[in-house]
Amino acid sequence: MRILSPRKSPLRVGRLVYISAPAAQNKHAYQNFIRRNEDYHKPWVYHSFDLSYFDQYLTRIKRGVTQGFFIFENDTDNLVGVININNILLGAISSASLGYYGDQDYAGRGHMTEGMRLALDYAVADLGLHRLEANIQPDNIPSLNFVKNIGFKREGFSPKYLKIGGKWRDHERWAILDEDIKSNKNHT
Repeated sequence: MRILSPRKSPLRVGRLVYISAPAAQNKHAYQNFIRRNEDYHKPWVYHSFDLSYFDQYLTRIKRGVTQGFFIFENDTDNLVGVININNILLGAISSASLGYYGDQDYAGRGHMTEGMRLALDYAVADLGLHRLEANIQPDNIPSLNFVKNIGFKREGFSPKYLKIGGKWRDHERWAILDEDIKSNKNHT
């Protein structure tokens, strides 16, 4: 679904997509995106369909708790993915965790990969982060392959790490460092 003028302030632009910070005018496009992809994201992500959730999301971004990115296709301005940098810790640790989800209609076409690379570049260059981690349920093979392809390394296993859909779920912990992000950028 097209949204109102997402290109006003792209944070990064790639060959297929550009990333922008979520804004109030994106609310309905986001709602349509999560409804359209609800079955595709289960059992790994359960989204809230309450419109107030989006307002709370924007508030978390304003407070600096989260840095959100909406991924838009260059040719159509369609919302094709979402990436969130959560639990941002600066100073000596300079670390954060990632959450992400894409549109099933764009799966396997490179849009999420390029969007993630743009978001990682922003995380290192603009936020000054040294390390980003993604925690992934072991049976989410597409997501495991996704982070592997981008250059994340498996660091470990966290039993009952995160409560999703009312159940505590095991996760594999994957991470990427700033030098790997910079190196990958120079080789793509």
